[in-house]
Amino acid sequence: MLTGAQIVLAGGDARQLEVIRRLTELDASVTLCGFDRLDTPFSGVVKADWTPDILHAADALVLPAVGTDDDGTISTIFTDQELKLTEAHLSAAPKTCKVITGMAKPYLRKLCEKHQIALVELFERDDVAIYNSIPTAEGALMMAIQNTDITIHDSNCMVLGLGRTGFTMARTLKAIGANVKVGVRRDESFARAFEVGFEPFYMPEIARQAGNIDLIFNTIPTMIVTAQVIAQLPLRACIIDLASKPGGTDFRFAEKRGIKAFLAPGLPGIVAPKTAGRIIANSLTQIILEDFRLRGNQS
Repeated sequence: MLTGAQIVLAGGDARQLEVIRRLTELDASVTLCGFDRLDTPFSGVVKADWTPDILHAADALVLPAVGTDDDGTISTIFTDQELKLTEAHLSAAPKTCKVITGMAKPYLRKLCEKHQIALVELFERDDVAIYNSIPTAEGALMMAIQNTDITIHDSNCMVLGLGRTGFTMARTLKAIGANVKVGVRRDESFARAFEVGFEPFYMPEIARQAGNIDLIFNTIPTMIVTAQVIAQLPLRACIIDLASKPGGTDFRFAEKRGIKAFLAPGLPGIVAPKTAGRIIANSLTQIILEDFRLRGNQS
């Protein structure tokens, strides 16, 4: 249980509702900032203004999936007010406070480092990333169906990257009958792709492999689907880039050539916010519970 834990949630989207629900089930004291338009009733939850004072006794500050933007702004869909994380906020927080988010941009990392506040990026955890790959693959599949005039079954698909998201994406496509090529960099990834039944190739060969591809799913956050690659694609092809912004696709050249290309990060929160919220909530509460156990042992 989290009885006595002081948790502040600032901003976010529908995923945060599952986080709030889980924290209240564990008897944490929860304060919400940037939720004035939230109508969902949660017993024992307090709404408050986003001021530095709110963090004086906080054990954890929970931020949205992308903690802040490059100037400290916190995204939220539940208020019209602007929320910004500033020096004053983290100066007010106790050194034992943790900042928990999905992924952090340099602004948030530098701010936490300066004030010696522990920063936890949930999406860096293997368990969270693997769980999140499921709604990501489902969302990408939905986009593929909506933007093609062929079945995914027997289509020629290319998945770039065989990491946590790429593996689930490739396996999902294979399971519904697609022909799946997988672009990899390492010998062990090539071997794993071959063992699973994909058609692996090394990334330097990507342009040569693109000639008859219907769908590309990119998971690599560096420029990989270049103009040279796009020039080899048939005009019917569709590119779905799942990497974090700005993605790994030359979207300008794709548009110029008339090929559909979509940047689609954050699909779990769009296509399955309830499931995505539970994934975040389960991991987040494990971290806070472990903190409380450690403090209990130390005292």
